[in-house]
Amino acid sequence: MGGDHGLEIVIPAVISVQADHPEVSFILVGDADSIQAALQTNAKAGDPRITIQHASQQVAMDESPALALRSKKDSSMRVAINLVKEGKAAACVSAGNTGALMATARFVLKTLPGIERPAIISALPTMKGHTYVLDLGANVDSSVDHLVQFAVMGSVLAELVDGIDQPTVGLLNIGEEEMKGNERVKEAANQLAQTDLNYIGFVEGDALYRGAVDVLVCDGFVGNVALKASEGVVHMISYFLRESFNRNIFTKFAGLIASPVLNHFKKELDPRAHNGANFIGLQGIVIKSHGGADAFAFANAIKIAIIEAEHDVPNKISAHLESLLEGQLA
Repeated sequence: MGGDHGLEIVIPAVISVQADHPEVSFILVGDADSIQAALQTNAKAGDPRITIQHASQQVAMDESPALALRSKKDSSMRVAINLVKEGKAAACVSAGNTGALMATARFVLKTLPGIERPAIISALPTMKGHTYVLDLGANVDSSVDHLVQFAVMGSVLAELVDGIDQPTVGLLNIGEEEMKGNERVKEAANQLAQTDLNYIGFVEGDALYRGAVDVLVCDGFVGNVALKASEGVVHMISYFLRESFNRNIFTKFAGLIASPVLNHFKKELDPRAHNGANFIGLQGIVIKSHGGADAFAFANAIKIAIIEAEHDVPNKISAHLESLLEGQLA
C-alpha cells in the first residue's frame, strides 16, 4: 500500500516475478477490497499463489516513525513484518515510509545477537560488477563499533550471495592515507585491521564505481548523500545525452545510429535495475524499495528478497557473526 504508486505498481511487479519464479507465492498485505479489485483488473483474481492479508491501517509516507509504531499496529507495514516474525513469510518487501519501516522492523524482528543497529545495504553497479555499500541511511550518526559491525555484515552477505571467498572491505573516506578522515573513521580502521576480515583500508568516493572493493562501509549520513548524488549524476548524464542528440536533424540521425550503444548504456546505469535495499542485521528479511519505484524496479526488489530467502541470509549471518566477532569487538 506504500510508496508513490501503491497497488498500481505492486500487482504488475508480482505478476512479472511470478513468470520467472513460479515456485514463489505471495501474500499481499493491505486493504483487502482494493487488492482484490486490482487483482481482478490484472486477471489474477483466484490465483492460488497469491493470497490477501487484510490490514485496516496504512502508514503515510511523511508520517512520524514513532507515531506509526505506537498507533498503527494494524498497518499493512506492521502486519507484513509480523508475518515474517511468525514464519508465515520468508521476507517483507515495501516501498513505504523508510523510517517507519526500519523502526517497525527493528521493534518486531529485533537485531541479530552482536549487532547493535541494523543498516541499509544495497549493491551498486561498478565497472567490475557491483559493490555492496552500507549504511545507506538507517543510522545518521554511527559509532566506531557500528562501522565495524557493518563491515562484518557486508562481508558475510557478499560471501553468501555472491560466493566471494574473503570479500575485500574498505572504509569510505576523504583520502586513502592513514592520517585522513575524522577520529571515528580512523579508530574503525584500526579495529578492522585487527579482525579476520579482508580489510584493505580507506577508499575514496571516486573509487566506488571502479569496483575497488566488494564491500564499502560508511556512516548512514554519508552513504545516503553519496547514493542520492550518484542517482542525480545518472539523471544528469541522461539529460545531456538527450539534449545533445536532439539539437538538430544531424544529431538526431547520429543518435539513431548510436541507439544500440545508448540503449546498452541506459540499461547498465538504470537505477531501477538495482532497486531494493536490505535492512541487514535483523532477525528476518526486510527489503526496502524506492518510494518512487515503477513496476520494473519493484520487481527487482522482490527478486532480491527471493535471493536472500533462498540463501537464508539472517541465520547464516548470525552463524558467521559468533566466530567473526568473538574476541574482535571486545
